[in-house]
Amino acid sequence: MRHAQVRYFEGVHPEHVVLTEDGRRQAESAAAELAGVPFDRVITSGLERTLETARLVAPGLEPESRYALREIESGDIRELPPDEVQAMMTAAFHGMVPLDTRFLGGETIGALIDRVLPEVDALLGDESWDVALLVLHGAVNRAVLSHALTGERVFIGGFEQAPGCINVLDVSAGGEWIVRAVNHLAYDPAHVAASRLTTMEQLWEEYLGSRG
Repeated sequence: MRHAQVRYFEGVHPEHVVLTEDGRRQAESAAAELAGVPFDRVITSGLERTLETARLVAPGLEPESRYALREIESGDIRELPPDEVQAMMTAAFHGMVPLDTRFLGGETIGALIDRVLPEVDALLGDESWDVALLVLHGAVNRAVLSHALTGERVFIGGFEQAPGCINVLDVSAGGEWIVRAVNHLAYDPAHVAASRLTTMEQLWEEYLGSRG
């Protein structure tokens, strides 16, 4: 899953933002959708928005934290011209994103992949579980989905990850991936109620609103 909805530009560091009221409703919808799934483990990045989502979706299991699975780290955009910020945000996850691309001037896509995939490999190497819920982040999920689909160290930006979305992946004992579902919204299955904007385009609008 991706964590449910938060607000990033309200004076709180991105690592400490919490779910909005809509976000809690999104997580509760996912909980109802996944109520019959027998999760053995719940894994998060340890950031509050993933922990909060996980506790709503799978209240019977204590979430584990893996800080290497945190969201890609942006640079400081506060002093940049708005048109430059808009270009960076709206183009951040288009097509096959080069590994040397810096997310909003911060961490590179390659650096994200280099910390995420070893965590995934370690999880798959542990035979003590069968079904796990991972509550992570938009860019992190894109990295995992891109690797699952291609088997390569690539980043496909077009894997949209709406707040509270569910992805379903299977991995065989031989390491072969099957991608069964991507970006499913329990609260809006046909994506008709949600905005047609991408999450990064919505982030741009949120950024504009924060500037008054």
